[in-house]
Amino acid sequence: MKITTDLLKQFKHDFDKNPVNHAVKNAMSKVGLNKSSIDNNLTRRHSFVFSHETKKGDITNQKSSGRCWMFAALNTARVDTMKKLNVKTFEFSQNYTLFWDKLEKSNYFLESIIETAGEPLNSRLVQHLLLDPIQDGGQWDMFSGLLEKYGAVPKSVMPETYHSSNTRELNQLLTAKLREFAAKLRDSHKDGKSSEELSEQKESFLSFVYGLLTKTLGEVPQAFSYEYRDEDNQFHRMTDITPQEFFKHYVSWDLDERISLINAPTEDKPYGKAYTVKYLGTVKEGKAITYVNAPIEVLKEAAIASIKDGEPVWFGCDVGKMLEREAGIMDDKAYDYEATLGETVELTKAQRLDYGESLLTHAMVFVGVDLDDQGNPIKWKVENSWGDKNGDKGIYSMSDKWFDEYNYQVAVKRQYIDEEWLKALDQPVVELEPWDPMGSLALVK
Repeated sequence: MKITTDLLKQFKHDFDKNPVNHAVKNAMSKVGLNKSSIDNNLTRRHSFVFSHETKKGDITNQKSSGRCWMFAALNTARVDTMKKLNVKTFEFSQNYTLFWDKLEKSNYFLESIIETAGEPLNSRLVQHLLLDPIQDGGQWDMFSGLLEKYGAVPKSVMPETYHSSNTRELNQLLTAKLREFAAKLRDSHKDGKSSEELSEQKESFLSFVYGLLTKTLGEVPQAFSYEYRDEDNQFHRMTDITPQEFFKHYVSWDLDERISLINAPTEDKPYGKAYTVKYLGTVKEGKAITYVNAPIEVLKEAAIASIKDGEPVWFGCDVGKMLEREAGIMDDKAYDYEATLGETVELTKAQRLDYGESLLTHAMVFVGVDLDDQGNPIKWKVENSWGDKNGDKGIYSMSDKWFDEYNYQVAVKRQYIDEEWLKALDQPVVELEPWDPMGSLALVK
């Protein structure tokens, strides 16, 4: 059936017969769809007061970069550093970890190209690898690998540069070069070059990447000195300390003890199993991305237990859904589309994943939760990395129902997870295809 003139007349008649449609049309033409549909009771439901809170530092700003997962992880880690240093706030260098992430991702990509050199160029796998080899995004286990290998440094030791805060130009050039390197490696494979020769060729390519990163992001410190005053105004200086030593002494995390839980209620991913994603990672020799799929209540219980214990919680979500950014509110009823459009979007969480309507896009930190008298969550206190202009000076509020619908991942200490779900880590890990929605990366700016 095609769209005919008579059908178009019927559409217009249906629209015109309801005078509300014209009022909505006029409003949307001036302020847009979402502003016209916002629920006026939204802010009444979010007082930005929470019954349980953790310590937190000053609000950070990832600017025009997709480093949210780094900011969230470092903002989680800095709470322990603040306690050890006895300081009110602290900030790690996100530029330092960005440098190593870009270098390690380049190596991971080129290694994957070598591994798949015998695959047809137009295969889905090779085209997937070539699609976006050096984007800013990541997941918890990817960052865990970077911390374990390279440690971390205070922000003053390796401050921001233009390209750490504005990654688009760097990513465009580096992507072009990596695709060039991929073509050369595949050509060398066709010419019968050995694995050793391909590895040598790859190392020369990585040397260029290292130089490019040094020029745009700065030189990475091998060791450094750091001075500060604590909350008692006492002066301290540490000298000739390595990034690995700084992380070990002033964060002191056992990274193996931090477990990633996901909630993917789709038929192809039964709860109680551990999953990984093929060809997804940063540090090639690091631990593979691994997460346990569990009901959403399990993620909530673990997050609440962590917050009650004073431990912030890294989490990944689909931040663009039902977000009123200026107010800093995530609420499943933020926009009343039924009132303005006549109906809303009627997809379950599983259907949104299966049909490409939702996936993990952004990482932030839970630094509080508001519980009712029975201990049930009402709303969640969220530390974002978009500066302090929105929300409560950069703090956001998330309704518990929004958590149900759009939150996909939390990373917590294993002590906050019931043993029933930890058993999954003792079973064979299920491999997901590289294009599975659970392989998406947090990178929203």
